[in-house]
Amino acid sequence: MAVHLPKGTRDFMPTSMRARLSVIGTLRDVFTRFGFEPLETPAFERIETLMGKYGDEGEKLIYRILKRGAGASRGETDLALRYDLTVPLARVVAMQRDLRMPFKRYQIQPVWRADRPQRGRFREFTQCDVDIVGCAEMSADAECLAVVDAALRALGFSRFTIRLNHRELLSAMVAHAGASDRETTVLVAIDKLDKIGWDGVLRELSARGIDDASAQTLAGLLRDGGEAPLAHLETQLGEAAAGAIADIRQVLSLSEAMGVDPAVVRFDPTLARGLSYYTGPVFEVELEGAGIGSVAGGGRYDGLVGMFSGRAVPAVGVALGLARILGVMTERGMRGDTASAADALVTVFSEELRPAAARAAA
Repeated sequence: MAVHLPKGTRDFMPTSMRARLSVIGTLRDVFTRFGFEPLETPAFERIETLMGKYGDEGEKLIYRILKRGAGASRGETDLALRYDLTVPLARVVAMQRDLRMPFKRYQIQPVWRADRPQRGRFREFTQCDVDIVGCAEMSADAECLAVVDAALRALGFSRFTIRLNHRELLSAMVAHAGASDRETTVLVAIDKLDKIGWDGVLRELSARGIDDASAQTLAGLLRDGGEAPLAHLETQLGEAAAGAIADIRQVLSLSEAMGVDPAVVRFDPTLARGLSYYTGPVFEVELEGAGIGSVAGGGRYDGLVGMFSGRAVPAVGVALGLARILGVMTERGMRGDTASAADALVTVFSEELRPAAARAAA
C-alpha cells in the first residue's frame, strides 16, 4: 500500500527536532524570566467547551470527535481537538477557583485546525502561549508585547513589527459607519485585508449585505489617518472611542517603559483578529521580509472565563507560532548547530574487547 502523511501534518526527524527543542528551550527561558509558570491541558475538550467561542469562521475549522457506540453511526459528536490554548485556559481558570491572581501561565502544546494547508499554515501545529489572568490593567497587555519582543530577540530576530489595535475602537468605527448590527460580519471582512486588499474587503462587505455608504465610511476611517491615525480617529469618533484610545496610549507608554523599542510597535486601525472572544487591545507580530503573515498574535479577552464560571475575570495573552518562526529561521540559516549531541564514538576492535568497549561507552 502507498504510505502518505495526512495533509497539513509533518514528521520531525532528529535534526528538525533538535532545532525545535532549542527554540522551545529559548522561549521557555524567556517566559520563565517574565514570571510565567507552565501548564498543560488535554489534546481534546468537550464539544460545548469549544463551541461558541471562535465565531462562525473559526468553528468551521474545529476537528470534531464522534461519540462512541450508537451515536457515532448517527454522526453525533461530544468531543473535539483543541483549536487553540486560550479557551482551554479559560476552562481551567473557571474550574480552579483557588488560583492566586494574577495567574501567569505559559503553555507550549500542539493545536489542530481543519484549515487549507499552505506555506506556513498547517492543520497540526504548536502554539507557544503566555497569558495573564486576573489583571484588568493595561500593564498586563504591555507585558505581552514585552515578552514577545524579548522572545524574538532571544531567537536572533531584530527586524519585526508589533501591530496594535483595540476591539472597542473597531466597534466604535463600525457604529460610526452605521453597521453595528453587522459588527461581526464587518470585522471578519476587515480581518482579511492583508490577503484580499481593500477592493476585496469592499466586495466582501457588499456580498455580506453591508451597503456602499457604510462600507465607504468605514474605509475612510481606516485609510485616511495619514501619519497620525490615532489622532485622526480621536477627532472623528470623539467620546465613543475615548476609552479605547486611552488604553492604546497606555499600552504604548508602558511597553516602552518595559524595554520595547517604540519604533517596533505600530498602531494599526485595520487590525481586527477574527476570533470573537477579544474585548480590548489586540496585537499581531510580523517579521520583516518573511512574507508569511503574522508569527504571533493575541489580545485581551475579559469575557471568556465568565462564559464558563459566571464571574468576571479579566485576561490577556499572546501566542507565538512555532512552525512559522522555525520556517523563517531555517530559510535564513539561523538555526545554529543541530549536530548530534553525542561527543564520542567507542569502537569495538574485537569480540574479546567488546565488554571493555561497553564499559568505556557506559
